[in-house]
Amino acid sequence: MFGTHDIWLFILSGLLLNITPGPDTLYIVGRSSTQGSRAGAVAALGIGTGALVHICAAALGLSAILAASATLFNAVKIIGAVYLLYIGIGLIRAAGTIAAATIATDRRLTSMRGIFLQGFLTNVLNPKVALFFLAFLPQFVDSAAPNPLAFLFLGAIFDINGTLWNLLVARLAAGISSALAPSMTFKQWFNRCVGGVLILVGLRLALADNR
Repeated sequence: MFGTHDIWLFILSGLLLNITPGPDTLYIVGRSSTQGSRAGAVAALGIGTGALVHICAAALGLSAILAASATLFNAVKIIGAVYLLYIGIGLIRAAGTIAAATIATDRRLTSMRGIFLQGFLTNVLNPKVALFFLAFLPQFVDSAAPNPLAFLFLGAIFDINGTLWNLLVARLAAGISSALAPSMTFKQWFNRCVGGVLILVGLRLALADNR
């Protein structure tokens, strides 16, 4: 369909890639464990929307420009790394206000719009996601007659499956967090751990080689 092939292999490969933990998964788990499954679901939808940007960019050839320009790649990489650091620090700082937020609402902490936007930016500001789609999607497109619709079609399948997986992760993380520690102590420390890992991921992204 649309000049694609081996759809079953694409779906299987995509599912295996989706279940591999990364910054997106960490962000979803962090939100779900501290603010509930609704916050995790909103984070997952934000990440899925960010992936759509990369998919459209790959279909239009913008990812190829990003891959070819070391300066542009480095600029986006640094912006993405700084944003991950910002999110990580924000999660650590928010851990100290979780208990208070259950009594007196902290709008910044509980804003669904803010969670969605953070999830969106966490994904869209990661240039390696753009390069991933640029490298992965063409493997399942007919090289004799490449069609932009093929990229969009494959990207939509990958994004839908990924979002469904992330919604499941959000649900499970919220349930496990609630079952293991209904008190705020566990949630506070878990938030700090997730924030610390995101900071490490941001530093690794910033210090990584271009390719």
